[in-house]
Formats: sequence, structure tokens, C-alpha cells
Amino acid sequence: MSTGEERLLARLALTWLAEPGTWTVYRLVDSIGPIATLDLLLDGGAPEDRLRATVAARRASGDARGVAAEALGRAERLGARVICPEDAEWPVRLADLRRLRLPDASRRVDLETAPPLCLWLRGARRLDESLERSVAVVGARAATAYGLHVATELGYGLADRGWTVVSGGAFGVDAAAHRGALNAGGVTVSVLACGIDRPYPMGNAALFDRIAESGLLLGEWLPGAEPLRPRFLIRNRVIAAGTLGTVLVEASARSGATQTTRRALALSRPAMVVPGPVTSAMSVGAHEILREEPRARLVTGVAHVLEEVGRIGADLAPPVRGPSRPTDQLDDEATLLVETFPRRGVIGLEALAARAGVDIRAAMRKLSLLEELHLVVRRDGGYALAPPPATVRRTDTRTGDG
Repeated sequence: MSTGEERLLARLALTWLAEPGTWTVYRLVDSIGPIATLDLLLDGGAPEDRLRATVAARRASGDARGVAAEALGRAERLGARVICPEDAEWPVRLADLRRLRLPDASRRVDLETAPPLCLWLRGARRLDESLERSVAVVGARAATAYGLHVATELGYGLADRGWTVVSGGAFGVDAAAHRGALNAGGVTVSVLACGIDRPYPMGNAALFDRIAESGLLLGEWLPGAEPLRPRFLIRNRVIAAGTLGTVLVEASARSGATQTTRRALALSRPAMVVPGPVTSAMSVGAHEILREEPRARLVTGVAHVLEEVGRIGADLAPPVRGPSRPTDQLDDEATLLVETFPRRGVIGLEALAARAGVDIRAAMRKLSLLEELHLVVRRDGGYALAPPPATVRRTDTRTGDG
């Protein structure tokens, strides 16, 4: 076995012995390398009691190197592969997890946020290229029709503009964002909280197959690993760190999607929130982030998202404007004259100028402009507001009383 293969097996074995994100394991690998770290842990030399207990419990169920080798074979039969930080397609942005510290963290899933030791991939695309221009779209599993519509539109619009859509593959917002990207013929990446051979939920199996065909499925856990609840929160740090920004579409008060957004904020990534109806329980978590986090940005569509994550000065959202009106072209004096006109009837030039407080000569010039714009008409004895444009009446061609 070559040294490279031995290092790879050691990384896989370490991921099996301790959950991904464990800082002690990551720092040991960073300091003495994966092979020496594995030997140290297997010899009972873990520097923390909890890690020693975890390693002892895992060792009781199998040989770490043997489990790693079996996982590699399983992945090959599946057509999957595994990459490490030394590989060319490793996304460099994940190194930012070195500085991820969550405020008021007390749970293990919020404390153990180290970068991954390795990643399992299913799909032909390179991971680094896929994530280079990527946006995470996350949200509620029990999404409303509104949330599903928004997520689909965002997924489609981002993919249509050449951006990769990243999400977690769950029911609701995640699946809608993935499908939107696929329907646009774009690239989408699903980050799993389980083994690459058993993407969860099974109800989205056909969706996962479509993603693997044109995009990527990725995860940190060895093939066969179960989708345990804490793993979803551990997984979320990869979604936040691997993308250029995160968009939250609907989230209840305790939604895991809000945790992805908070991780993006802690990494100084753009964190965007789509507002929802204040009467919906699926809006509570999203709105709380907007209230509590000054850096979170309210977005209502693809243009706003691209303004946050795109190139400075090149991806600005167009200003919101109402429908244009003929009066938009008027200066203050002309506007004042129009507003001074009686709603009905005719008014003389002198009376109009007096009511508007405008010099008669100025009033004559402005009235000529207003005539050209078809806003006023000349009548015997003065001027009147022009009638509104005629509307075409629809004629009912049906026979009978209908």
C-alpha cells in the first residue's frame, strides 16, 4: 500500500471513529498527520476523556482500518469517490471553517465545527468548479405553497444565470430549489447527512438520481452511515462554508435551516432571508433572523441574491419602479398646473395661473407642453383636462342570455 493510500484510509478511519467536525481530531491531523493521529487514538492516547470514550466504543464494533477499506470498496461499486484536502478538486473555501466560532454555543453540534477530513462524492463534476459560483438555498421541510414557489423560482433563476444551487436534499424548500435548478438545465449539489449510498429522505430517491447525473451528491460520512438527527446540523456547516452565500426561504422557530444561516453569518458570508406572511408559522424563524441579525439581508428574488453574492458593480439589482406615467416627465410648475385644473369643466388661462401661483407667460409655455403630452385640451374660453384614453369594450359574441 502506498503512503497516499495509507493516509486516505487513515482519514476515513478517523471519520468513522469520531464524528466529522471534531476539533481535537482535526488539530491532531493538522499537526502530526492522519496516520499518526489514527495510531495515537487507537492506542488510547486521545487527549480528551470524551474522545477516548468515543474511540473505545467504536473500536468495540470493528477494526477502524478494515471499516475504511470496506467503505472504499463499497463506494467504488456505487460509482462514488472520496477526496481529501490534498486533492486538486478540494474546495478551498471549506478552510474558512477553521475560524468558525458560534456565539453562545453549548451543544456539541455548535462547538465541533472543524473542516472536513474528507468528502464522499457521487457524480462526474469536479467539486471545486461546482462550488466556485454557488449559492445555498435552504428552508423549511413543511414548506407552504408560497415557500415552494419562491424556492423553485430561486433555484431556476440562479441556475439559469450559471450559478450552482446547493441545498440539503430534504423535503420542502430544499427539494424545490434542487428541482428548480434541474429544470433550468443547471448544476445543483446536495449535501447529505448520511452515507452517500443511502441519501435521505428515501422519498426523494428519484431526485437524488437526477442530481447525481448532472450535479453532485456529497457527504462526510462513510457509506452505510445513518441520517441521525445531529448529523444534519453538523452537515449544515459545509453548506454554509462551501457557498458564496445562503438564502433562507421559510423557517419555523426551531428550524435547522436557521442554523445554516447563522453559520453563514459567523463565517461573514452573505446571509439572505426571504420574508413571508406574518401569519405563517413557517415565517417565524426567518423573520427572527432579520430582527436579530443586522447583517442579514432581506431579498425577494434572484436579482437581490445576485447583488449580494455577485461581482461588485456588475450584478446590481434593478431599482424597483412603479408603472411609468405621462406626468413623470413634468417639472414642478407643469405638475402644479395639472393638479390645479378642476376635475370637470373649462378654466381660463388667467384663472388657472392665479390658482397655481404661476406667472402667465410660464403658464402658457407649460400648457403648450401639456397639450403635446395629451394631458390637457384647448376649449372655447380656456383649457380642460383631457379625457382618459378610450378603452375597447369587449363584445359578448355568445348568443342567448348566457
